[in-house]
Amino acid sequence: MTTRHRPPGVLRRRTAGALAAGALALAGVIAVPPSPAQADTTAKGDVIANLWEWNWDSIASECTNVLGPAGYGAVQVAPPEESLKQTDYYWWDVYQPYSYSLNSRFGTESEFASMISACHTAGVKVYTDAVVNHTAAQTGTGYDGTTITDKYDTPDWDASDYHTSADCPTSDLTIQDYSNLTQVQNCELLGLPDLKTGSDTVRTGLADYLNSQLALGVDGFRVDAAKHIPETDLAAIESKLTNTTSGTAPYVFQEIYPGSTPQPSDYYASGDVLDFTYASKLKSAFQGNVSDLSSIESSGILPAANSVSFVTNHDTERNGLHMSYKDGDTYKLANLFELAYKWATPTVYASWEWTQSDQAPPNSSGFVTDTDCSDGDWYCLDRDTSVVGMVAWHNAVGTAAVSDWQTMSSNVIGFGRSGAGFFALNNATSSATHTFTTGMADGTYSDVVDGGATKVTVSGGSASITIPAKSAVAFYNSSYTCTVGCDDTGGGSSGDTVSATFDEYASTTSGTNVYVVGSLSALGGWDTSKAVRLSSSGYPVWSGEVSVPVNTSFEYKYIKKDASGNVTWESNANRSATTTTSALSLDNSWNVANADATDVTFDEYATTDYGTNVYVVGSTASLGSWNTADAIPLSSESYPTWSRLVIVPKSTAFTYKYIKKDSSGNVTWESGTNRSYTTGTSSGYTTSDTWK
Repeated sequence: MTTRHRPPGVLRRRTAGALAAGALALAGVIAVPPSPAQADTTAKGDVIANLWEWNWDSIASECTNVLGPAGYGAVQVAPPEESLKQTDYYWWDVYQPYSYSLNSRFGTESEFASMISACHTAGVKVYTDAVVNHTAAQTGTGYDGTTITDKYDTPDWDASDYHTSADCPTSDLTIQDYSNLTQVQNCELLGLPDLKTGSDTVRTGLADYLNSQLALGVDGFRVDAAKHIPETDLAAIESKLTNTTSGTAPYVFQEIYPGSTPQPSDYYASGDVLDFTYASKLKSAFQGNVSDLSSIESSGILPAANSVSFVTNHDTERNGLHMSYKDGDTYKLANLFELAYKWATPTVYASWEWTQSDQAPPNSSGFVTDTDCSDGDWYCLDRDTSVVGMVAWHNAVGTAAVSDWQTMSSNVIGFGRSGAGFFALNNATSSATHTFTTGMADGTYSDVVDGGATKVTVSGGSASITIPAKSAVAFYNSSYTCTVGCDDTGGGSSGDTVSATFDEYASTTSGTNVYVVGSLSALGGWDTSKAVRLSSSGYPVWSGEVSVPVNTSFEYKYIKKDASGNVTWESNANRSATTTTSALSLDNSWNVANADATDVTFDEYATTDYGTNVYVVGSTASLGSWNTADAIPLSSESYPTWSRLVIVPKSTAFTYKYIKKDSSGNVTWESGTNRSYTTGTSSGYTTSDTWK
């Protein structure tokens, strides 16, 4: 008998019926925000960031601080239902649904709803992974407390809701012949109980589950294991879905894993299809000759109008079918090509690093911990400078056709987008210099791949470009303000503006961001509502780039804004700078005048448990003024030595101490009295400490 742990937000399918959006608001059924924030992607593109198995709080933060400012159109997230929880945790547990409760290993239903709202506020749509073909093969207790002792008896389904021997011809009900359509769609995939999606009762129950997400603001679904569900069944389920909270039909794209039957084209009527062939062609080219990409459109990939492209996903990076982060710069370069070439809706995959294929994401008792892109456990490709630059490039060139294809060697190619932009890549292990026909107007452009550090001059439509090894160069013909993970504007220079990079060292509490504001119109004209938001990707250094007039003196200052919009100005006098015709870099620290700043690198030898990190906090504002929430996180790159360079005032005595924070935010102070340090008038100071 199944022990049913059903919180107020979960109804058993047999009694729930079809949950219309209005019914979902009833007390005791599900909590719906009164006015969910709506995604407005009018200024954004179609790029999907696949933040696979990040928890809800981390995705909310990434939408706010990275995806929205960078111009991503949507975020794809992991299955949000309650799933199998084991003593030995694996990534694939989430593909074994225990109930349709939205309390999962990634967070609570409330955190899920807050994530959606945060992403919508940032202009980013949310697509969830919909596991609707099957339920869990293994019995036990799930992440919301549901206990199952019979895999055919769950809080949502009875044995009659699954395919049986009357539908599946194999003796153990599992798929044994993947070329047999009946087995593929009526038998169990790896022993996972196969829902009888031809039943209207099952269709209604699955639609109820998806509608509960749509009511919270979800914008669409990636349908897992879609090839194991007949297309007619999927169409019937989709016909029962409500519109999104913005009034449109949910976007659907489907996983049709390669095989002889069924074919991707069989599912075009139900939505777009993930293109596994596209990813395979990229692997072949980038591990062979990238010149082969000249014929990619005729290589057997799916039609652009019906597909979603990707370089890798959670299955194929592990089984070797496609590339992975372990391929290093070659893998990153394949992602840049995907963003540059005009074809299907592109995705960028960001997840954790792994040594075993079954390895779970970083977790505490199975519950996924916050993503920390600096700790070496996560591979945050979505915020890489080159990828962020190419998202902006992709959005800027829009639907402009590919033009001026040039194959310089088996490793070097280049192509334009009908005068809107130009892209060249080098897959060799040494740099390459070639003269390309760009199709671009004459002028000087900034390379978005390296954040604007490199300038390219186009004369007579041609440019001599040096492409670093395993890298690319890309520029486009409309100016933009780079707000995250980059160092420059991407547009052609008209000769009257120059790039100014603002780097501000500032500690903040969660939900507070740093901006630069100043006397120039490009800096808001001292209007804090028009201040330029800086990126926290290098926290505690906040960075951003603004195009400002050449040969101009201006004043500026940094401010902090909390989640309520309250503004805090730094206390020192206005800062000043003067531009020339060259790029300008401004390195500052909160409340420290430029001439008064120096640096101290804090080195602390400390061993920690998994999920625990080390911070430094102290008496100066640069060290958080003893507020542990503002403590400076140290890097574990040289573990067990934790390090971080901090900007502090010159000729100043201060006290400090190290603390540890676990994954729940609990703080442990080192023992003993406060440490002390005094800076001089030079720079490059270093401590050498050991945890007390």
